[in-house]
Amino acid sequence: MNKELIFSMNTALRGEYEIHGFAYGHGEKTACIVGAMRGNEYQQLYICSLLAEKLSEIEAKGDITSDKQILLIPTLNYSSMNANKVRWIADDSDINRSFPGNHKGTATSRIAATVLEVAKEYQYGIQFPSFYMDGELVPHIRMMKTGKESASLANLFGMPYVVSGITRAFDSSTLNYNLQESGVQAFSVYSKTTSWIDDESARMAVSSVLRFLTRMGIIKYDCHGGFISSVINEDTLATVKSESSGFFRRFVGTNQEVSRGQVLAEIIDPMTGDMKAGIVSPTDGIVFFVQDAPMVFQNTVCYRIIKRLHQ
Repeated sequence: MNKELIFSMNTALRGEYEIHGFAYGHGEKTACIVGAMRGNEYQQLYICSLLAEKLSEIEAKGDITSDKQILLIPTLNYSSMNANKVRWIADDSDINRSFPGNHKGTATSRIAATVLEVAKEYQYGIQFPSFYMDGELVPHIRMMKTGKESASLANLFGMPYVVSGITRAFDSSTLNYNLQESGVQAFSVYSKTTSWIDDESARMAVSSVLRFLTRMGIIKYDCHGGFISSVINEDTLATVKSESSGFFRRFVGTNQEVSRGQVLAEIIDPMTGDMKAGIVSPTDGIVFFVQDAPMVFQNTVCYRIIKRLHQ
């Protein structure tokens, strides 16, 4: 393993700010893996720490293909983690909304431009992002519909689901989108949580990446075969919103089967303790996303449900 300097800049109050990557193997640049970009992405950084440990073991055994190189960049924004902030400390900007970036722009724009420049030299790009809504998720691989995505390659991760998502306006400023536009096969690996560590789903994410690298002939690693992925379109997920605001008392979590009319959660009046509204499933299916905030506002997305195929 070689530690590489990816980015460096001088900051007014914190001295030199550096981003490092860890290169495993030598030769053709095959896979670039990027971790946390936001200060609350502790799960994503934890996944990278587990992956770094595994890749070091694999390299020590000589099980990285002789002419292949893997680059792991665990985090782009450790200073925000240190300060308990989600976005960049100085201007509250978001690195994963700053791509393709500008080498002469703001700090996050410069970071984005440099990281993209490095990552697009690799054949495959793998990112551990957080979901754009706060809550828990079913672990999955997400592909953006750019016309350059490959569901067959995404299936090689062996995750339960591959989600094919429409490209929203803000997606054009993300790493995944810009890697695809640069000709890189890019995949987003979503874990269950963001701001707290879930060890089981973290190890599931690590296994999925090692499985993909093995199946692409980049490493030799014996692992469980994983799942036969179900490919679903993001726009077919049923969305369930709260009718009023209050404490969110949930009864059903992610990856649980639900039936039409089933009560999933309740909204509780924070002053009286009375139930203000029940949240009911509009369909039979499996819970894909659930809100994890203690309180919700009216019209908050509380659940997203994978509809049963026969519906």
